[in-house]
Amino acid sequence: MNDPINYTEAFEELQSIVTEIEEGGISIDELSEKVKRAAFLINICKTKLTTTEEDVNRILKDLEREE
Repeated sequence: MNDPINYTEAFEELQSIVTEIEEGGISIDELSEKVKRAAFLINICKTKLTTTEEDVNRILKDLEREE
């Protein structure tokens, strides 16, 4: 199963949401939906960063063993 959105897309959308919230031009109803979406996007980014960190650490350990 593929992620519906990749890290770059999630990060860019998150930046857009933050800008919208900072500008203050959205209603309370919109704010609630934006915050929910932001939380979803943060989770995608966090998961991808954690997975990438684990992969890099594993690769580095493998390289150390080969030396």
